Amino acid sequence: MDDVRASVLSTIGNTPLVKLNRTGCRNIEIYVKLEYYSPGFSIKDRIAIGMIEDAERKGILKKGDTVIGKTSGNTGIGLAIACAVKGYKFITVMSAGNSMEKTVMLKALGAEVVLVPQQPGEGPYVVSRKDNEAVEKKTDELTEELHAYRPNQYINPVNYLIHEYTTGSEIIKQSDGNIDAFVAFVGTGGTFVGISSALKKFRKDIKCYPVEPDSAQFLAGKQVITTRHKIQGGGHAVKPPYWDESLVDGYLSVTDDEAIDTARHLASKEGIFPGFSGGANVAAAMKLDKTMDRGSIVVTVLPDSGLKYLSSDLYKF
Repeated sequence: MDDVRASVLSTIGNTPLVKLNRTGCRNIEIYVKLEYYSPGFSIKDRIAIGMIEDAERKGILKKGDTVIGKTSGNTGIGLAIACAVKGYKFITVMSAGNSMEKTVMLKALGAEVVLVPQQPGEGPYVVSRKDNEAVEKKTDELTEELHAYRPNQYINPVNYLIHEYTTGSEIIKQSDGNIDAFVAFVGTGGTFVGISSALKKFRKDIKCYPVEPDSAQFLAGKQVITTRHKIQGGGHAVKPPYWDESLVDGYLSVTDDEAIDTARHLASKEGIFPGFSGGANVAAAMKLDKTMDRGSIVVTVLPDSGLKYLSSDLYKF
């Protein structure tokens, strides 16, 4: 019984790095880290267990406590798994604009789900900045009312440190250090900041590019047209608290259609089934084909699975 795990929590991380073979790129090779291999089917499992165990070590979180989290779904799912295994009650607060699959999964994992109605004028499967602010307000209210512990991925440094010490280190090891560029869609900023920090410490000449929706290029310093885009989990025109501009070598952006078309291409041509942000990441990576030398290696992450978006228009043909 050499390969038996103590619990499902020990299966988080160490996800595979896979080369894409049918992107049509002439100069670059694109490698994707399949984060849906973790038990909650997303990259957020890493920070969820990291934040919970950090709070336990510091004595902030004790037996019988209630944990509460604001989420677009994936961090909540990771926290629900961690709390189920460790015996904490978990409440998640999220916008009704997120996919139905995430809500169902959270409830199945034992979480209490508080859905905040979308703000007037907002459409289904779109979480705008106004929607996000409404969820934040509700989360603050419940945290105080219930005297719950809120890990708060938006300001918790464990968010990016986990990615620096695990995800980033794994990418360096798996690629034998042969990396020329890294791209990642920005939500809380933890994935980009953490992985980019690891890569820059390993080799300063690795180029790192954050990705934003074409309509909300806030970090790039461009005019925000609208935050009503379909790439869930980010692009709310907000600068993350621990954002580090020194890690940025340039900005990339993608449209909803580019993200969707690329996700569908990955599914039908590569046998890889990503969500919206995974499609966005690969679509952005492909844009580097015009500017990088032949043989350059670009790495990105596929944050979650397309299975979480079956009720959306991501895979409706």
